[in-house]
Amino acid sequence: MQLSLSPTQCQPLKIIALGDSLVYGFGDPEKGGWVEQLRRWWMLPDSSGHVLYNLGVRGDRTQQVAQRLEVEFRHRGELRNRVPDLIILSVGVNDSARLTRLNGRNCTDFALFESEIASLLDQAQQLCPVLFVGMVPVDEAKMPFLNCFYFNHADQYRYKEATRIACNQRQIPYLDIFDQWMARGDTWRNKRLTEDGLHPNTLGYQSLLEDVIHWEPLAGYHTRPDYQLK
Repeated sequence: MQLSLSPTQCQPLKIIALGDSLVYGFGDPEKGGWVEQLRRWWMLPDSSGHVLYNLGVRGDRTQQVAQRLEVEFRHRGELRNRVPDLIILSVGVNDSARLTRLNGRNCTDFALFESEIASLLDQAQQLCPVLFVGMVPVDEAKMPFLNCFYFNHADQYRYKEATRIACNQRQIPYLDIFDQWMARGDTWRNKRLTEDGLHPNTLGYQSLLEDVIHWEPLAGYHTRPDYQLK
């Protein structure tokens, strides 16, 4: 596996965002979600000019992202003998859902999830620098999703904490969207979710974009056009 190498001269970076519907932007028919808006922002005149590929797939769990990570990475370098310079990951909420009832089993058993998220992070980190954007809290009153999946804050918190700890252990920057959005209150949060109670709406993705843009580990990528990976 060819690793991403530090650019020898100032040039736009190739970045891939992998994950679930939060990466894909489902729920935002107007602007296409936070990844799409960031992609367009980086195309503006006088911007850093980075190339951002949206590789989100609705419904993906951690294991599915891991299965396609290397193939997606290999095919997004654009130039011969080049591979992407940065991976942005965002996955885990679909692993946390309970099946068929409130006390049903989780889609991915918690112990198995801990193993899978560790493996995904190790795999990604062997390829290039990694950033992780956490999950958005759901509206529990709107569950079940699709009359089958029971998402809830308690399980979301467990799974996101496992992810945050795994990232910290590997010195991978983790943006804790769940805690940030929970702290802003029910009214603020529910205005930013679609009727399904799971996906952000256009306003929600706008707020998520602002959280991401002002996140220090990512800020250097768009505020300094001469940025080079260390």
